[in-house]
Amino acid sequence: MKHLIQLASRSAWNRRLTLGLTLAAIAFSTLLLLGVERLRQDARENFALSVSGTDLIIGARTSSVQLLLHAIFHIGATTTNMRWSSYQELSTHPLVAWTIPITLGDSFHGYPVLGTTSAYFEHFQYGHKQALQFNTGAPFKQLFEVVLGAQAAAQLQLRVGAQITLQHGSGDLAHAEHADKPFTVTGILAPTGTPVDRTIHIPIEAIEAIHLDWQGGAPIPGVSISPEHVRKFDLTPKTITAILVGLKQRAAVFRMQRWVNTYPADALIGIMPALALDELWQVVSVVERLLLAVSTMVVIVGLIGLLAVILASLNERRRELAILRSVGASPRDLFILLTLEGLGITVVGALSGVALLTLLTISLSPWLQSHYGLVITLRWLNMNEIALVIGIISIGLLASIIPGYRAYRMSLADGLTPRL
Repeated sequence: MKHLIQLASRSAWNRRLTLGLTLAAIAFSTLLLLGVERLRQDARENFALSVSGTDLIIGARTSSVQLLLHAIFHIGATTTNMRWSSYQELSTHPLVAWTIPITLGDSFHGYPVLGTTSAYFEHFQYGHKQALQFNTGAPFKQLFEVVLGAQAAAQLQLRVGAQITLQHGSGDLAHAEHADKPFTVTGILAPTGTPVDRTIHIPIEAIEAIHLDWQGGAPIPGVSISPEHVRKFDLTPKTITAILVGLKQRAAVFRMQRWVNTYPADALIGIMPALALDELWQVVSVVERLLLAVSTMVVIVGLIGLLAVILASLNERRRELAILRSVGASPRDLFILLTLEGLGITVVGALSGVALLTLLTISLSPWLQSHYGLVITLRWLNMNEIALVIGIISIGLLASIIPGYRAYRMSLADGLTPRL
């Protein structure tokens, strides 16, 4: 067997250009398949770890996915808000340990603005119950102060002490600026790999302050209230987007959820983040499966290319194989020789794909986190990824058996008899 392995490696080296291209195709196919699988797993984990330690998310009655997307991922919008009086009653409920009110609606250069209280920095958790940390600065204390998420600060090149003016509306709807009421950056949060990194945080009263001289989504003509004068007004919000709730006992979550869903003074819904995240993932899982199917087809195409290259080379190698037969090689040896050659290329290609995945993970993970908030961790292959690599090698082995079988059927006379 050892001499057949050496012979197969030398034969492959003599055809290194053609087989090298095939090896590269298998390597990149493996990279694509494993890359999609890793992105799928890490994206799902990022989804699941976007909020932690929160027992309920409460907002105006809507679908659980819509409320989750708006309150946690700051995507889309809810049709209505919940009353501030409802928040006050909920926050004093005997089962409730803490609450975080949030209000969304404005933006800053495409980044969502979130109005909240100091409780946000005390109780909000992500990942495995990790608390928010500050890279620099501290939480806001005054009305016109702002705390930036790590990605927003990096992309906008802002530091503590910088001044910004917010825009009315979000996304493509953002237009006029609240230019008369600038905010001072007091802190920049450490990266979390969650939507927090893309969020601009301001006091919830500031949401009311910047809209005092606005009506119907536009500035009131001829009316301008300066930052110094807004403090004379009652800045208590009338409505808010949602509440994040932590309970004194997690076992009481269903009891509290029923209380919220049947709350008579306001049409509310209470959702459990974990269940809503699973429901959300089911919505996007179709795309996930489609990407995995496309990657699998790419791998199969690469292995078909390997089969085609080896089969095409058989006619050119007939005399070589015939000479091997003439010096004592058996049909079984030829079968093993061709099979080892194809298997070797598949194994090297698959391992090269794993190596490329490791290099890309090291080089691209900081960029993915800073631009998209997606944390891709460098780790050993898990069982799913190992199964994919074994599957690629197994399919490569099956594809290599076909040219091996054809070589097995070749006769000495077929190789030595010249064609007319």
